[in-house]
Amino acid sequence: MTADPKEGYKLGYLAFQKARYPNFMALTEAAVRGAKPGKKPFKLYDDGGLYLLVHPRGSKYWRLKYMLDGREQVLALGVYPDVGLAAARSSRNRARGELANGVDLAAQRRAKRDGRSDTFQSIALEWLARQRFTSKTLKKAEWTFNDLIFRYIGKWPIRTIKPTDVLDVVRRLEKRGKIETAHRTKQRIGQVCRFAIATGRADRDPTQDLRGALTPLKVTNRAAITEPKRVGELLKAIDGYQGFVETEFALKMAPLLFVRPGELRNALWEEIDLESESPEWRIPAEKMKMRRMHIVPLCRQAVALLKELQAHEIDSPYLFPSHMERRRPISENTLGAALRRMGFSNTEMTAHGFRAMASTLLNERGYHPDLIELQLAHAERNEVRAAYNRAVRLGERREMMQDWADYLDTLRHRIDKSISGRASRSKATTATRDRNSELH
Repeated sequence: MTADPKEGYKLGYLAFQKARYPNFMALTEAAVRGAKPGKKPFKLYDDGGLYLLVHPRGSKYWRLKYMLDGREQVLALGVYPDVGLAAARSSRNRARGELANGVDLAAQRRAKRDGRSDTFQSIALEWLARQRFTSKTLKKAEWTFNDLIFRYIGKWPIRTIKPTDVLDVVRRLEKRGKIETAHRTKQRIGQVCRFAIATGRADRDPTQDLRGALTPLKVTNRAAITEPKRVGELLKAIDGYQGFVETEFALKMAPLLFVRPGELRNALWEEIDLESESPEWRIPAEKMKMRRMHIVPLCRQAVALLKELQAHEIDSPYLFPSHMERRRPISENTLGAALRRMGFSNTEMTAHGFRAMASTLLNERGYHPDLIELQLAHAERNEVRAAYNRAVRLGERREMMQDWADYLDTLRHRIDKSISGRASRSKATTATRDRNSELH
């Protein structure tokens, strides 16, 4: 009977040998113990690719033969008699279980010998430890790796991970309708793979072959009020807000400074300089999305609000602490919930919308887009240009921030005048109606 040798790896070596040689028998302890060396090395085969390599000097080595990507590989499993037949078979079974999960055993052994691991998980943890994430971003990244990635490809040597393997991971999320999470997960896998390439542990990034493979993200802009009259009405509503003092002042500062909501709620008094000739708020790099220190010039209106807030003697390092725990800032939902209570739906105005409001109206007022982008702390691709702009254009930004605050006051006063005008017209109409009534 003839048998295809390639089929031997599918059937198990014992089944293959029995098909090829009807009298073939698996190894026994006695056969292993009694194997005598010859002039040349020879092999005694067992089941599942396990064999004993006997050297001319009498040394006996356990080896496991297996196939990976169409190539024959050999894995050392120990030396007889330190490792007996039963122990060698147990090691073979464990190894074949890992092979079934796509683990490159030889690469794993090389990595262990070199004193480092080349598995995706070990490299991902190494990459994560080097990042300067905020605590919130770090927690989200750790959750993405631990819950969505490691359980599927964490133990795989990173060189063995193919585009289809990554696609399998993110498709699970797509099927649950988690499109944004699927894209973020693919992004994290790509970041780790590129780090592995840079450190000599991978040759390519498999996520690069998945462009267009995922369901496209639906881009939704955060709701913002940008029509001047409606902005004035929003400011008047904020002026009339009644709630916790921390929320009240955070709402009033948000349109003046138009920083990211997370930057505003995490503001510390130690970062604020109210006494210098040019008051400013210096946000440390670790708090910023772009990981560089950001200066927010404080206009006269902002300084007045902050001094008024100081007078409340709030015992906290935060400008806007939680009313339940003074050592913590207000929650990320506080400003949004306050806007809802004032009657502004989340499709009309959000806490992040103050940034879009400022960007839109400052552009309409003729300010250069680069100046606005600098104050919004958006990314500047050219680092030399970015450093130059931050240093040289700070004076222009101070003027722009003061003009912006004055413009907001103008919009607020227009609403006051409009209300006053309507009240006067209503009063005059009532008086005319009364006079006409007397004549009749």
